Amino acid sequence: MATFDDILEEAGKFGRFQKRIFALLCMVSMPWAGVYVGIVFQGFTPDHWCRDSAAVERREACGWNREESRRLTAPLVNISRILQHSSCERYEMDWNVTELHCDPQEPDQSRTPTVRCTEGWEYDYEGRRSFVTEFDLVCSDGWLVDMYQATLNMGFLIGSIAIGYLADRFGRKVSFLMSNVLNGIAGILVAVAPDYVSLLVFRTLFGFGVKGGWVAGYVLITEIVGVEFRRTVGVIYQMFFSIGILILPLLAYFITDWRWLQVVITIPYILFLSYYWFIPESPRWLLSQNRKSKAVEITKDMAKENKMTLTKMIEASYIYNFQVSFWQLLVSKIT
Repeated sequence: MATFDDILEEAGKFGRFQKRIFALLCMVSMPWAGVYVGIVFQGFTPDHWCRDSAAVERREACGWNREESRRLTAPLVNISRILQHSSCERYEMDWNVTELHCDPQEPDQSRTPTVRCTEGWEYDYEGRRSFVTEFDLVCSDGWLVDMYQATLNMGFLIGSIAIGYLADRFGRKVSFLMSNVLNGIAGILVAVAPDYVSLLVFRTLFGFGVKGGWVAGYVLITEIVGVEFRRTVGVIYQMFFSIGILILPLLAYFITDWRWLQVVITIPYILFLSYYWFIPESPRWLLSQNRKSKAVEITKDMAKENKMTLTKMIEASYIYNFQVSFWQLLVSKIT
């Protein structure tokens, strides 16, 4: 009796049909690079120092540059045996006293007290915005930048398990498409998050859908090719992640706002919804659900596009074999 792999001998193990589906699904790995590595640009922490509103007014009045302003407001600290201007403390000075003028003389550090940042920070990153600069995730709040990536990984973990179950329960194609619906919604919510807590929640949902959809696509493509091609398609499918990494810096170069970069990363997932008309359900999964007629229909389309011919004997044996296998499996589970 024939198995599905025997049918692929006649329908084509890696013909035009599989190559078309494979090419479409490989695109899924490219925006995933933006999701996972995008923190390099979206969460970039630029050089920063404490903001002093009175010092800013004096800088504007005197025409000081930003480096002079930092030298006059931030004390020197020893960081890894190198003296650098502090990012988390500033001199406690009254810049409105008459004795202070526009001659940028650095204060005497031994006599001038210092305080923690109380008015936010200034960033040496003109023309660009990251969520770090928007939400001031520096100094004592610097660990929250790592939390942004940790929540994504948490979403990856839950998504890979949950979508794996749903793909077995409802199908690879349905799970893939529903994951991309979630990706489109969650990705846009990340881009418009009003505060940091909301950002973490939406980021977790985004990770849930992205990893789940990627896994569903991986399973689908490996189930419609011959056994000897599974390793190849699996490796190439993941290689497109590297292509996405190469494209990401180019996008970040032109898109300087982290929110708009998030929108651009999300758009492909919305476009992937069009795959409803271009990719089939896995015939292997259909047969496991005893949906033989739909599996035969897809296999016939596969053979037709691959310019192959299925023999009636193989087709009949193919159906009968999976019927027998299904009931044998059911009986074994019961007993």
